[in-house]
Amino acid sequence: MSDIGSEEFEEEAGPYLGEYEGDRNEEGERHGYGKATLPNGDTFEGQYEHGKRHGSGTYRFKNGARYIGEYIKGKKHGQGTFIYPDGSKYEGSWVDDQRHGYGVYFYVNGDTFEGEWQNHQRHGQGTYTYKETGSKYVGTWVNGKPDGAGEMVHLNHRYQGSFMAGHPSGPGKYIFDIGCEQHGEYIAVEQAAGGEEEEEPMMVTIPKWKAGKITPITLRAVQEPEEPAEPAEGETAPEEAEGEKPAEQAEGATEEEPAAEEAAAEEGDAEAEEPTEAEGGEEAPAEEPAAEAEEGGEN
Repeated sequence: MSDIGSEEFEEEAGPYLGEYEGDRNEEGERHGYGKATLPNGDTFEGQYEHGKRHGSGTYRFKNGARYIGEYIKGKKHGQGTFIYPDGSKYEGSWVDDQRHGYGVYFYVNGDTFEGEWQNHQRHGQGTYTYKETGSKYVGTWVNGKPDGAGEMVHLNHRYQGSFMAGHPSGPGKYIFDIGCEQHGEYIAVEQAAGGEEEEEPMMVTIPKWKAGKITPITLRAVQEPEEPAEPAEGETAPEEAEGEKPAEQAEGATEEEPAAEEAAAEEGDAEAEEPTEAEGGEEAPAEEPAAEAEEGGEN
């Protein structure tokens, strides 16, 4: 179904007011799925409700930009992607035709911003990443600029502190990857801007770092847990030697028959063999702690 008219009214006579092809309701309003060509050359294809864009659709501008996403009562509202004429792109939330809520902006130079938006501006918590250097700002934004607590992360160091209107301000610290920190503060300093020929140069305020104390480098040694040493062949652990019954029996036998030297010698020879047999039978229990330690190392 095709006609000539606008979203507000339809007349066959008069200037060109665009075209529409699609569904209508009983009142003749655009309602349902349709395709429209606006008087300025833009086009829209998607859902309508009571004459307004409502639901999902794609709006193409004649300058090459386009929006693919959700509409409510003729305005971009909900989740959508806007591709701008210069190639930059925004993916995220919209409210009343403006970037509002959480979204990601891909800039034409390769930089990205991921975070919160309000009224088309970066506002709230977000991360801006610079493609050329790999540096990034992570923190609070107010009206499109870093403002509040934040962190500027570089290749081998980072700065933590407060920001105001896009610049560091007040106390903060630089943290270096080698393990030391430099504490200090940024103070506002006025300096002249412009050429030397100007009689009254314009004064601008810039932040200047005032260094304070430097913490020493702290080296942290990683200590690995020591595994219990396994007893050598033919040796018995001291704890096991003290608790062995053959040794106790040997002491008892010596006390009971102190006068019989030959018998004591024979019994001593026999008892000397018994611990050797006991050592051979207790080798497996003695190795269990070492085996458990090896299993723990694998896990």
